[in-house]
Amino acid sequence: MTLSDIPALNATLNALVTVLLIAGRRFIKQERKVAHRNCMVGAVVLSALFLGCYLYYHFQMQKLHGQAHTSFRDPAWFRPIYLVFLGTHLLGAIVNLPMVITTVVFAAKGQFERHQRLARWTWPLWLYVSVTGVLIYLLLYQIFPQTLGK
Repeated sequence: MTLSDIPALNATLNALVTVLLIAGRRFIKQERKVAHRNCMVGAVVLSALFLGCYLYYHFQMQKLHGQAHTSFRDPAWFRPIYLVFLGTHLLGAIVNLPMVITTVVFAAKGQFERHQRLARWTWPLWLYVSVTGVLIYLLLYQIFPQTLGK
């Protein structure tokens, strides 16, 4: 695997997290608690793996190319739209990380009422972050492929 493969890996991890989040929600609605737990643990593990890969990629990009990310330039008319997706994705990810951790801790401690109350906010934000992560990859590398440059 090369450095250039990591964005696709990260998009795949985000897509798998999306599937696990949706399945986990369905399972808890069906009162299938073990299946719900397994999906959510999987989503946490894959999200942690994503975060590690994401940080590694950006540190390596900075080291090799003098910039940590690929800028979206073309088409210029779409750049503001892309930046809205990117901005809300990044803000959501920053806000969601402590929410996910707290939601998981509540479940692990058996504090299911608190877990459920917080999960009502955590789950949709986590889903948004995972879906927009895939969208950002598609926009930056597939739909409007960008080249590295300043």
